[in-house]
Parts: sequence; structure tokens; C-alpha cells
Amino acid sequence: MKLAISVPDPIFAATERLAKQRHIPRSQLIAEALKEYLSRHSSDAVTAKLNEVYAAEDSGLETPLSQAQLSSLEHEAW
Repeated sequence: MKLAISVPDPIFAATERLAKQRHIPRSQLIAEALKEYLSRHSSDAVTAKLNEVYAAEDSGLETPLSQAQLSSLEHEAW
């Protein structure tokens, strides 16, 4: 799909240089950059939803489980 965008001149120049260094078309470089950006930020939505859930729900351990975990620490070599 074709896309027309405007970017500041320094970003365009850096894009041109990197595409030439990597011997790939500028459009491929931009597509790879967008893919990486989207991948990095897609977890933001998941984190926000988890924060929303745990803000309303108690996320603490039940007392017996908490006590069992604490008592097992006494037997661990630190």
C-alpha cells in the first residue's frame, strides 16, 4: 500500500543514509521501522488493561499460600 507522509528534513536525510548503508529501498526501511515501533508499543495496551484489572481486583496472595512461601524461604541458601 502506498502512503504519503511528511517528515522533518533531518529525519528524511537520516533515513536516506541508513537505507543506502543497508542497501535496501527507503520504503523497506520505513516499513521495518514502523513494524518495530508497533511491536514495541503493542504491549502498552496489554499493560494498561492489566493495570485496570488489578486496580479493581485484589492481587494479593491468600494467607495460607503466603505463609507457605515465607516458610519455604527459611530453607533456601542465600
